[in-house]
Amino acid sequence: MTTESSPARRVIIAEDEALIRLDLKEMLQEEGYEVVAEASDGETAVRLAEEFRPDLCIFDVKMPVLDGITAAERVIEARIAPVLILTAFSQRELVERAAEAGVMNYLVKPFTKDKLVPAIEIAVSRHTQLTALEGEVADLASRLETRKIVDRAKGILQTAHGMSEPEAFRWIQKTSMDRRMTMKEVAEVVISGSSGVGTPAEGPAAAKAEKG
Repeated sequence: MTTESSPARRVIIAEDEALIRLDLKEMLQEEGYEVVAEASDGETAVRLAEEFRPDLCIFDVKMPVLDGITAAERVIEARIAPVLILTAFSQRELVERAAEAGVMNYLVKPFTKDKLVPAIEIAVSRHTQLTALEGEVADLASRLETRKIVDRAKGILQTAHGMSEPEAFRWIQKTSMDRRMTMKEVAEVVISGSSGVGTPAEGPAAAKAEKG
């Protein structure tokens, strides 16, 4: 979601069903996003992403010429933008394949605006977090592996200390800088249950204090 003080996120949508694509476009525009290009197949979607360099791509999983996950993988490998995948099925195999390709989030059809907007913002947030890991890990496969470890640690912090996902990530990031450790190393300590990196004793309050 965008605000009056922030520029609209630029989005490319790719969906082979014209009516769904139109509904999606209208939802995005109503929420303040700018749809800069549309595609009905995966190959065109990749070309448009290369041309427009959007803030986010939303791809349907099943499209002609090139499926959504393969198209997403190409966009992600080129470091163009995060990708949100639309699917009619929440199959485990599909979700795992999308995650391995670097997809930041997925959304099961049919969906409403109240599901779409959080899914977009989570995808963008995760992409920002993954980008922060680039200084630690050189290749995409290693970054994705590190992200899985960091995600596990975030989940532990969220459960144990009542943090939101961004708050947990900020705590890991700040702790890594304070202790001169990589975020992966901090995450591994959190997962192990060791007190070697300390704990955010005040939960969300501590994380918010660190932010401001």
